[in-house]
Amino acid sequence: MTDLPAVETPTRVFLVDDHEVVRRGLRDLIDDEPDMEVVGEASTADQALSRGPALRPDVAVLDVRLPDGDGVSVCRELRSRMPELACLMLTSFDDEDALIDAIMAGAAGYVLKQIKGSDLVSAIRTVATGQSMLDPATTARLMHSLRDPEAARPPEDERLAVLSERERSVLDLIGEGLTNRQIAQQLYLSEKTVKNHISRLLGKLGVERRVQAAVIAAQVHEHGAEER
Repeated sequence: MTDLPAVETPTRVFLVDDHEVVRRGLRDLIDDEPDMEVVGEASTADQALSRGPALRPDVAVLDVRLPDGDGVSVCRELRSRMPELACLMLTSFDDEDALIDAIMAGAAGYVLKQIKGSDLVSAIRTVATGQSMLDPATTARLMHSLRDPEAARPPEDERLAVLSERERSVLDLIGEGLTNRQIAQQLYLSEKTVKNHISRLLGKLGVERRVQAAVIAAQVHEHGAEER
């Protein structure tokens, strides 16, 4: 008897956008893919919060701007009810403030509506596997926009005071957009040791993603620059 190949469960996607044409286009795009399916839609924040949890999506594609609220708040609320949910923020303009808010709300990624259909599908696959859609270059650009480039080391902030000196060094390099391998080379450590440092510092800062920790570090730099 021949064993049948295991059939993987399609990634369940929930769409939140106030434009019907956008939702319809996204649905057609996603449903064409054999490894993902749209399980529901919402056009407002209220609809998203009332429908989303019952649908048990793996990924929520959320418009940043909604008529009765914003996608960032919806992301934060949905993830409080479904911690495993990956939120991919969708916007029609490059808004760094919204990007920062989305990161701190636990969003896994952020893409512009001008993105190619194939790239959006790839982005959904990426966040569905637990990865982030914010590449190091985007992170570095964001960090530099947040802080005074002339600023010296930041003053001790209570959020960072819990970190060891080595963890602070790792965090600073994350903020510069370095990968684990680059951090390991810079600090003469193994990649495994760097990963362990990152896991510990995320736990101490109470965040899940390295980019969230980098935003905290950048905000401390910015605050320090303002005080000088």
